[in-house]
Amino acid sequence: MTSLPAVIDAYRTCELATLTKDGSPVAWPTSGLRLDDGTFLLTTSLGYPQKAYNIRRDSRVALLFSEPAASGLAAPEQILVRGVATCPEEVHTEPSGDLGRLWALLMERQPSSQKYLNWPTNTMTDFYYMRLKITVQPTKVVTRPLPTVSNAVTATGLLGAEVLAQYPTVVLIAIDEAGAPTLVRTTVAAEADGYRVEVPEGTGIAEGPAGLLVHRHDEKLAGLHNANIRGILTADEKGWLLLPSKLVEPGQRSRASVLDPIRIGRECQATTRRYLDRRNLARPSIPWDAYRAIRASLPKSNS
Repeated sequence: MTSLPAVIDAYRTCELATLTKDGSPVAWPTSGLRLDDGTFLLTTSLGYPQKAYNIRRDSRVALLFSEPAASGLAAPEQILVRGVATCPEEVHTEPSGDLGRLWALLMERQPSSQKYLNWPTNTMTDFYYMRLKITVQPTKVVTRPLPTVSNAVTATGLLGAEVLAQYPTVVLIAIDEAGAPTLVRTTVAAEADGYRVEVPEGTGIAEGPAGLLVHRHDEKLAGLHNANIRGILTADEKGWLLLPSKLVEPGQRSRASVLDPIRIGRECQATTRRYLDRRNLARPSIPWDAYRAIRASLPKSNS
């Protein structure tokens, strides 16, 4: 039997849940590194700093390892890691120590990202290498089976249905009775007013703000898409119902456009400038040679 740490290491991505200013749980896919001391090292670029803002307000987080694509795992379980996180203000650009290990792992598993080191692309994507470090200290680990059935959603007029219809399962983003974020990969069915959510026993989920996360990647962490359907989770005589109020697609959209990469780049550059300007920080320079040295040390990819 594969050990729990080995299963975690094999997953290419995980879902990270944090709390917004009003206590609503939100989650997005990310990639990280399990460290020898049992903590997890994650990062976020200055182009997407919201996770950092959320953690600095409320350190309670949840990680879910539940998308086994490209992991090589046969029938793995989903692994929920609940804990507390820290995210200092320091902006990191040097790929050294554990951060260097993480960069090497990301470049190897996502070879398409290596192109950001090439001129002239690197003149437009330097924000990608300006990172905030997130360290997660686990307080509880729970394993559950992955769903064996699929969503019962078609592209109806219900908000988000067109997106959910593309996915066999979803990640439910919710809170527990203490208001802490929690996650579970499950399935949903569309009803007239919302999404009927299958919630496994023992999850400790409470009514309140919630969401449904879907995301995908291929064997080389390309072909990315992710979306959140946010709303309110309520309990009734039939179980749990998510009443949707907002669809959020921050990156490539489900109806992809050739202009999506340009839009995403401009948005990230603008967010990076605001982050630095509000802290009176000069734009840091990127040690390109250090990153290219990591790339040169990796096995050659056909990508």
